[in-house]
Amino acid sequence: MSSIRQFQVTFDCAEPERVARFWCEVLGYVVSPPKGFATWDEFDRSRPPEDRGSWCACADPTGVGPRLFFQRVPEGKVVKNRVHLDVRVGTGLVGQERLAALEAECARLLPLGAVRVRLLADDNDSCIVMQDVEGNEFCLD
Repeated sequence: MSSIRQFQVTFDCAEPERVARFWCEVLGYVVSPPKGFATWDEFDRSRPPEDRGSWCACADPTGVGPRLFFQRVPEGKVVKNRVHLDVRVGTGLVGQERLAALEAECARLLPLGAVRVRLLADDNDSCIVMQDVEGNEFCLD
């Protein structure tokens, strides 16, 4: 039996640090500076001007969740994501209790720049489709 490997999730984006900081707020992650630097800003200032702001990363401070990596690309997003994150805020809840938990999290994320796209719901299950600050889809699940 093979061992489980660590992985990171990579986002192509226009403004890596902005998107990274959004996801830090959503998930409780932190932007950790690369080794040898006290802060992210110190690292970024050490780079050539043309490379500044070209990437950013954040991680789960507990070490459990995957690292998120954000890299600047020249092209904008033009179609729906083929892969998206499900932010699990309603695990174990059903019906109105689940919907209330999803709505509360949605209300928390809107001032951060998230956009509500639509509610998908039936009598027992529901999720809210949203977009991050650059239009990448994710679900509150």
